[in-house]
Amino acid sequence: SDAERLFAFYYISAAFGISLTATATIFYRFTGSIFNPNVALALCLVGAIKPLRFILVATAEMVGAIVAAAILDGLTPGPLAAGVTLGASTNRTQGLFIEMFCTAALVLNILMLAAEKHRFTPFAPLGFGFTLFSVMLFSVQFTGGAINTARAFGPACIEGFHNYHWIYWLGPTLGSLLATAVYVGLKSVHYWRITPGQD
Repeated sequence: SDAERLFAFYYISAAFGISLTATATIFYRFTGSIFNPNVALALCLVGAIKPLRFILVATAEMVGAIVAAAILDGLTPGPLAAGVTLGASTNRTQGLFIEMFCTAALVLNILMLAAEKHRFTPFAPLGFGFTLFSVMLFSVQFTGGAINTARAFGPACIEGFHNYHWIYWLGPTLGSLLATAVYVGLKSVHYWRITPGQD
């Protein structure tokens, strides 16, 4: 029923949003809570992390996603069903742009809350979690809500790859680049002068 579908979308989105808030809160102080290679790319491009760290972090995230999917496959009954797929009425172009814009929203949030230092920075994990919840709630019915190349890649290594798996590489990468461009643009016009005294 429609009610069951809506509950499932809410359940999935809440699970991801709450788990990101929790893990980001735990690991933020000593790792920066970089769990997404597309976020790592943006942080590298704006100079928040060095290229070598980006390579190491992105590699660790991909390997971690595979290991996590394998563990989940072993712990849960039946075949693993944690992968992302396009909705029945979603074409590849739509899926690509949905992944791009949703990833851009998450990455821009992280850049503005973590790369920028201000009074809300200690509470950045809350912003991360709420943003992921929001973009997941919109995208999960259309693309499965990857918003993270590693999140799509890990389960695919266990379940198998769709012939449109490239969407989950290109879309989030373009989203990361878009968010970076917006962030750099805002910095270039000294956005903080619009509302002085906020920090």
